[in-house]
Amino acid sequence: MAAVTEDEVEQVRALVAAIPRGQVTTYGDLAGAVGLSSPRIVGWIMRTDSADLPWHRVVPASGRPAAHLAGRQLERLAAEGVPVRDGRVNLRECRWAPS
Repeated sequence: MAAVTEDEVEQVRALVAAIPRGQVTTYGDLAGAVGLSSPRIVGWIMRTDSADLPWHRVVPASGRPAAHLAGRQLERLAAEGVPVRDGRVNLRECRWAPS
């Protein structure tokens, strides 16, 4: 994995914290906003440093959460009003674009 600076980690964390309730963004959207080379780097940051963040608002570009998180993540998102159908978030209706 490419080296990630503390500043990049903090930028990702700040963006995740800013995702409004009822909206989601993708790992790729966050990577692009921070200038990271891969959405996987955002995934690594989220796995290691997101317990205090609304992690459930970050989804893969497919809108389908990872199997080990799907139940909990989709339940939280549905409770916030995020449109979920057949185990997938409808990104067209609720995608938040980080700036």
